Amino acid sequence: MRSYFIYFGLMALPILGGLVAFVLRSIRIRRALLPGVASAHLILTLLALHARPAQILGGWIGLDDAGSLLLLVTSILFYAAAVYAQGYLRSESRTAHRDPEESFLFDNAPEAVFIGCLLLFLGTMTFVEISRHLGMIWVAVESTTLVSAPLIYFHRHHRSLEAVWKYLMICSVGIALALLGLFFLASAESSSSLLLDDVLRDAVRLPIPWLKTAFIFMLVGYGTKMGLAPMHTWLPDAHSEAPSLVSALLSGSLLNCAFLALWRMTQVCIAAGMNDFVRDLLLALGFTSLGLAAVFIVRQRDFKRLLAYSSIENMGIITIGVALGTAGYSGAFLHMLNHSLIKGSLFLVAGSILALHGTRATDAVRGLSKRAPAAARLWLLGLLAIGGMPPFGAFISKFIIVRAALIQGHWVVASAFLGIVFIVFVGISGIALNMVLGTPSEPKSESQAALSAAWIIPPTILLALSLLLGLFIPRVIGNLIQGASGSGGFWP
Repeated sequence: MRSYFIYFGLMALPILGGLVAFVLRSIRIRRALLPGVASAHLILTLLALHARPAQILGGWIGLDDAGSLLLLVTSILFYAAAVYAQGYLRSESRTAHRDPEESFLFDNAPEAVFIGCLLLFLGTMTFVEISRHLGMIWVAVESTTLVSAPLIYFHRHHRSLEAVWKYLMICSVGIALALLGLFFLASAESSSSLLLDDVLRDAVRLPIPWLKTAFIFMLVGYGTKMGLAPMHTWLPDAHSEAPSLVSALLSGSLLNCAFLALWRMTQVCIAAGMNDFVRDLLLALGFTSLGLAAVFIVRQRDFKRLLAYSSIENMGIITIGVALGTAGYSGAFLHMLNHSLIKGSLFLVAGSILALHGTRATDAVRGLSKRAPAAARLWLLGLLAIGGMPPFGAFISKFIIVRAALIQGHWVVASAFLGIVFIVFVGISGIALNMVLGTPSEPKSESQAALSAAWIIPPTILLALSLLLGLFIPRVIGNLIQGASGSGGFWP
């Protein structure tokens, strides 16, 4: 009974909360739903990590170490976004009269839809992380697309419309290709129910041609949702046009869900002995993402698109870590965790900067250290952290990935990785320093709410957690990463 309570609580709370938000008339109660549900979800997540609930519904629902790690990341990030939303929504209710081209909240965009879809988004991402059936994982990933689309369109101007159509069309094509991959896997495993545990057990006897075909389709399909180049084209527009707290969830949580779906299929192929085949494909897409992101980051003049291309870069880093096998798995999962925390912090700070200056152009933002010292410190430290500056956790995870490449004798991989990461670091550092230093830009007179505690504390906590991971990895996190990276580590 305890397992049923935890699993259904994790999913039912955000879904029911989202449905209630659509019909609530009280603005105060509706807004209070966000931190209330987020707090309950975080408590249930911590309870799941402590109690290790057994699988239920015949093995369809359950948590292994990889799912638990992503669930923890999602819950922490959503809680930070829920707190941030309190200041954001209060500010938008006072400034909804502004020009729609500059306004965060278009006059006719109902707040109920925003809050309801946010909670449903949490529910569908949780659905991905607790699913143990490959078909149900596909359904859950597709559900995240449907409930997050209204969040991207929230501004309701022509750029938002273009972004949401790109998101829906490209991700729908990708998820359709992933479904084809699932059909190929089902054809190979004709006697299985596609439960992950059953497929892993039977992997060694599955026909290799069918598995290769299934992996290619799933790599392209889930890789599209993950933002891997060259299937990344939806991501810069969606991340830059969505409200900043939504961008934080898209980058810090949604991409992880797509990664988890791809990781499940990677596990199957590795269990079938297809290590070299998987490694070559993952390295190709990983370095394509890394290289393309570096080019656009160095030339970027929109700070939200800068963060979006940084997400593509970091998805490439995670993919390279997985490609390097067992030695790189721990680096990949640790980097996934650090990327979520740092990028979540950066997108929330970007919301404050955008509200303060009314523009996303990096050339128009100067002197942040004098105009908004707290936001400036978070922005500078966050960009240095995502670039891999010690002692933040991203430095440790990148070091583990480079070390894995060197241990296996992949000197070319290690050299190319370090070279591209260095270019990205230089590009990001230059943009960060230009925005923080210099003569202060003139802020918008009505934007001072963007510097309130509700806007600043959540990104501060997220960045502090990444700093902690660079100095000390708590035992529970270390155990989850070790379990997700090893051959075992699954909860019963």
